[in-house]
Amino acid sequence: MRVTDFEVQAADGTLRSLGDFAGQVLLIVNTASRCGFTPQYAGLEQLQRRYGAQGFSVLAFPCNQFGAQEPGDAAEIAHFCTTRYDVSFPVFAKVDVNGAAAAPLFRALKKAAPGVLGSEGVKWNFTKFLVGRDGRVQRFAPTTKPEDLEGAIVAALG
Repeated sequence: MRVTDFEVQAADGTLRSLGDFAGQVLLIVNTASRCGFTPQYAGLEQLQRRYGAQGFSVLAFPCNQFGAQEPGDAAEIAHFCTTRYDVSFPVFAKVDVNGAAAAPLFRALKKAAPGVLGSEGVKWNFTKFLVGRDGRVQRFAPTTKPEDLEGAIVAALG
């Protein structure tokens, strides 16, 4: 199954088809507003602005599974993202990325791009999944800064 076959919940609670992003290179990130990696929102927005016109999009999925670092509701998260980091990319409804209630999208991403030593679990906030136009998925650690992904993004945009 391709990423663009999934439906996800938008921040307003409606369902949105990732088919809307067909043909694009996607950077799918589990985010949190109160994490040491939260300043990465700025770098993610820079990537969106730099490559968006070339068919690239960041898709943010807030997650409260790691240290309860995303406690807010959808309105609070949206307010934080727009006022603090001026994000222009979509920020979807809060999801689980691990466990029995993990969002189907994240189950598929983890299977397509296992982590260190073949582990599937997402280790922390700001784990990044780069999905090429061809559907190939690459996983990047939370410690990987958005600007360090530019080479992989350019290659995927090819």
